[in-house]
Amino acid sequence: MKQHFNFFMAIACAGSLMVGCNNNSTVSAVTQKDSMGGFDVNTMKKIIREKNEQFTRAHVTGDHWVIDTMFTEDARSFPPNADAVIGRTAIALLTAGFIKFGVQEFREETTALYGNADYLVDEGNYFMRYGKDSTSENGKYINVWKKTGGDWKIYSNIWNSNMPATAAK
Repeated sequence: MKQHFNFFMAIACAGSLMVGCNNNSTVSAVTQKDSMGGFDVNTMKKIIREKNEQFTRAHVTGDHWVIDTMFTEDARSFPPNADAVIGRTAIALLTAGFIKFGVQEFREETTALYGNADYLVDEGNYFMRYGKDSTSENGKYINVWKKTGGDWKIYSNIWNSNMPATAAK
């Protein structure tokens, strides 16, 4: 039993050293320019910025169709304090619930964008004002965009508020 533990520890240490010694120059090069297809993440920044503007504007105007079609059929959404929502149809129901609150203002600001010609990861911050009391909320998000049928669609997203948690009653 002790031999198995020692073997496992040796493998874990070797793996840690390999990961720790990586200077990420390869990852950086791949995310900036894909040598195979000429993919340029800087070009993608404009496209994703436009997609984010379309997404946030549709929440304010209540345009369910625009929001729903921005997700892949097999998309996954991870709302705060709730179970994962899987599939475009289920996400459409989630979206309808948010729109019912009355979104008055919604902005997303990308702080990092990286990926390749198939998937992009969009990390950022958001601001939203909604509801009868014009509740303001800011937080952070991650959207994974997937190239589908020649268009970029949201494959996975998660967000959470920076606001302090309310005390349990």
